[in-house]
Amino acid sequence: MPELPEVEKAARALARAAVGKTIAAVRPIHPSLKRRFTSASARRAKGKRVVSIERRGKHQLLNLDSGDTIVIHFRMNGDWEIGTVDDSLDRFARAVIELTDGTRISLVDRRALSTITLDREGISSLPKLGREASDPSLDGAYLSGALQRRKIAIKPALMDQAVLAGLGNIYAAEALWEAQIDPRSGAASMSGDTLTKLVDAIRLVLSPRRRRPGRYTESRGRSRFAVYDREGQECRRCGGIVQRIVQAGRSTYFCPDCQTG
Repeated sequence: MPELPEVEKAARALARAAVGKTIAAVRPIHPSLKRRFTSASARRAKGKRVVSIERRGKHQLLNLDSGDTIVIHFRMNGDWEIGTVDDSLDRFARAVIELTDGTRISLVDRRALSTITLDREGISSLPKLGREASDPSLDGAYLSGALQRRKIAIKPALMDQAVLAGLGNIYAAEALWEAQIDPRSGAASMSGDTLTKLVDAIRLVLSPRRRRPGRYTESRGRSRFAVYDREGQECRRCGGIVQRIVQAGRSTYFCPDCQTG
């Protein structure tokens, strides 16, 4: 599933391809997207210039010179394929944005769960979102306030986009491992020192340096993660065995031997 780092990378690619250019057409292909992005929306977007691209949580926003915004969410495995209108269309393309210079931006999604909508000026379809997980101002005090009424475990609380925008299943598990926090611990009971440590861990796992083969990762086909999707394997910190549990319907991977906070 695309999470903050992957969506940020996609948004930057989209910006390079589209900012300053004019939309020739937005064509939803999959029936579910045709219901969301209607022919009226397509007519409204046609001829408008893309003035900027923003990422908010896992959402990508194409801001148009009309004041309207095209909002895209990749969901489970969406991505962009950027080429030209003369290229063959990917069989899993669910919508395309064509620009007047001949650029074609395809929303490719094998599972057809991605969404694309048009928000008119002054209207936002975005859900309630918390502070960005990558925001430099993020600190333990913010997390303490956001979590104080969350009567759930820390792992699913971190995945709540109203708490932290952009953080998902993979990087929540990785951050908790870095901070040596048990994912089953109560969110509201976290101490200030623990939350400060967790913020540092979130920054680490979201950084490009942590995501390259290095400190706790290995290349040559082996997992680049410390615990995610490594059930039954040795913990790279203490040698314990990584376990998998289910929290809020999602898999959580952790080391019970060293994640005790």
